[in-house]
Amino acid sequence: VTLHTTLGDLKIEVFCDTSPRAAENFIALCASGYYNGTIFHRNIKGFMIQGGDPTGTGKGGESIWGKYFPDSFNDALKHDRRGIVSMANCGPNTNGSQFFITYSRQPHLNKNYTILGKVIHGLDTLDAMEKAAVDVGDKPLTPIKIEKVTIHANPIAELAG
Repeated sequence: VTLHTTLGDLKIEVFCDTSPRAAENFIALCASGYYNGTIFHRNIKGFMIQGGDPTGTGKGGESIWGKYFPDSFNDALKHDRRGIVSMANCGPNTNGSQFFITYSRQPHLNKNYTILGKVIHGLDTLDAMEKAAVDVGDKPLTPIKIEKVTIHANPIAELAG
C-alpha cells in the first residue's frame, strides 16, 4: 500500500504471510478509506511517528472487527531498522486501527507490538516527518495527514475471492 501524506508518499510492504490478522485489518481499513484525512498525532524524533486514529487524539480507532484483536509475534520480524510498521496498542492484545512507523532500531518493542510491514519507498518522506516541529505533547505543529491510500495488491481479498 502507499500512504499519500501531506509530506509525500510512503510505500509499505504489508506482511500478509507472517502477520495475517494485522495485515488483514490494516489493508481492510486502507481499502475502506478509514485512514483518509487522518493525522499522525504523535511524532517523536529518533523513535517513531504514530497515526491511524480517526479522532486525532491517540485514544480512538477500532479494528475491522469492532473490537481489539490479539497480538501476533513472529521471531523473524523485529524492530531492527528505520521504517518498520507496527500496530500501536495500550497493552497486550489491544490492537485496533492505530499504527506507528519507526525512525530507528527499537529492540525493546519486539514481542510487545505486532509488526505488520515495512516502508520500502519514501524514506525521504519519513525523513521530513521526523524533522517536523512538535508541541510539548509530541503532536506535529503543522498536521501531517494521510490524504488517501493506494492499495497495489490485496492478497487477502484475492484469497477470499
